[in-house]
Amino acid sequence: MNEARASTVTPIAPPLLLASADEGDWSESADVVVVGWGAAGACAALQARHEGASVLVIDRFEGGGASALSGGVVYAGGGTAQQQQAGFTDNPQLMQAYLRHEVNGVVSDATLARFCQDSVANQQWLEGHGVRFDATMPDHKTSYPPDGQYLYYSGNEMVPAYGKHLPPGQKPAPRGHRVVAKGQSGATLFAALQAATLRAGAQTLLQATVRRLVCEQGADGQPARVLGVEIWQMPPGDPRTARHAELHRLYVRHRTFRAAKAMACLREAAKLEREAAQPRLVRARCGVVLSTGGYIFNPELIAEHAPHTRRGWPIGDAGCDGSGLRLGQSVGAASDALANISSWRFITPPSVWPKGLVVNRQGERFCNEQVYGATLGHELVEHQGGKAWLILDAGLRRQATRQCLFGGLWAFQSLPALAMMWLKAVKAPNAQALAARIGADPARLQASIEAANAAAGGQAEDVFGKSADMRHALTGPLLAMDISIGNPLFPLATLSLGGLRVDEASGQVLTAQGQGLPGLYAAGRSAIGLPSSRYVSGLSLADCVFSGRRAGRAAAMAPMAPEPGSGYKRPASGAGTPPHHHLNIK
Repeated sequence: MNEARASTVTPIAPPLLLASADEGDWSESADVVVVGWGAAGACAALQARHEGASVLVIDRFEGGGASALSGGVVYAGGGTAQQQQAGFTDNPQLMQAYLRHEVNGVVSDATLARFCQDSVANQQWLEGHGVRFDATMPDHKTSYPPDGQYLYYSGNEMVPAYGKHLPPGQKPAPRGHRVVAKGQSGATLFAALQAATLRAGAQTLLQATVRRLVCEQGADGQPARVLGVEIWQMPPGDPRTARHAELHRLYVRHRTFRAAKAMACLREAAKLEREAAQPRLVRARCGVVLSTGGYIFNPELIAEHAPHTRRGWPIGDAGCDGSGLRLGQSVGAASDALANISSWRFITPPSVWPKGLVVNRQGERFCNEQVYGATLGHELVEHQGGKAWLILDAGLRRQATRQCLFGGLWAFQSLPALAMMWLKAVKAPNAQALAARIGADPARLQASIEAANAAAGGQAEDVFGKSADMRHALTGPLLAMDISIGNPLFPLATLSLGGLRVDEASGQVLTAQGQGLPGLYAAGRSAIGLPSSRYVSGLSLADCVFSGRRAGRAAAMAPMAPEPGSGYKRPASGAGTPPHHHLNIK
């Protein structure tokens, strides 16, 4: 095999079919087996333990997944303590009315209402497990607030078109709750959930991949019930196992600025898995919860469902290869929204950039520039062929430069912005000359600028609904910055949103006919959830809590198939640590 081209994707095999659980040569067992130890997996494990179930958590590496690499923003509202402390009024109904714009019917209105109604309680549940939030806010629009500021508008709440449901005179409430931490907050969020998982008595099985499900065979020869999983684990004490863990840490270190080095580490880790991992069977007496993240690092799935996004910068962890999705599909599960890739084109900060104009290759505006970055990215990638320009004038560039140099921005925000404005911008004295330089239609670019300038001067309404404070009359000289997908200096991040179809009351995985698959549940980005249509910052982590707790509760309370002669009975809900039958976990 050419190791330079070797796949890093977890291989998934057809299910192992048994006449009954008695036939399995089980090395470990638990009531609930959770596959993937990110935020969704941790929440599922914690909830299942609360219900009195024994829990075994399996992870390809050492836990964390995309959640630990994230910004640690939880989308919460309905009247959180932080919203109230900052002086904002919110309730579940207002939160639901806004989120209808983002969810687009991907979950039912009843599920959306339940998510909003439970939001305050779910945030308090996180706080009870050691996660801290705060009410301090930035004074400008941003894609991610600086250290010391933790509550912000993380979506489109301030865009006029999204606030029509608000009572007269009421200001939109911020709902982006960043976990209190220095630097990116995702690692702090997961550290709290990781510690809580272990305190709760869940067992872990790390550096192990699930490569197939083990099922009871039905009368028709098809899987009738999920009984457990087949894992392939790196052998404890083997030098290759230590190297495998080190390679994942190196991948995390290099993934942002040295992508080629990061992928080389991931390929070497996958090679070690192929060489050294050993198989065995793990029994799930009540259910298996799939929570392995999305599939953005599965090039075959991206090529099949969203090839136009391949030039984006995939974000997530090395384990986001669709293994949970493919495990579910291997037993007849239905999937949905696999073409939904969230494309992030943030143009804030600098906060004045949205006062410029975003135009397509013809020179026409196509979106309100002040929208959330994933909303702009969706329009750019899905409807404009991935090609667009941001037009500024010299005055806006001066203001933006001051903010980059003295505004306390993160380096990942300020450095690309400065490079784009001063090293890569296309400059021209007027619209006609600029159009010639960027290949746009001169008449269309001129018309776009004239219409926006008229709106800025109060002679007309802005055709895309830009708020008055964000309108600006562009005057020469002008500059255009390439904000297209595939620009290496200004990467456009991509994140997968689709997943397995689930029963929205329980998280049980469904077949194409809408029937529940006994013993199989899914949570987080392995499942269809709140963010599976459109994305706003914090919605995925909030859904990990919502869907993870839902799946963990349902799996723990599912009918148990006792092992012969064990006499094992699940303790009552909320009981202490139950006995672990046949647990021998390193």
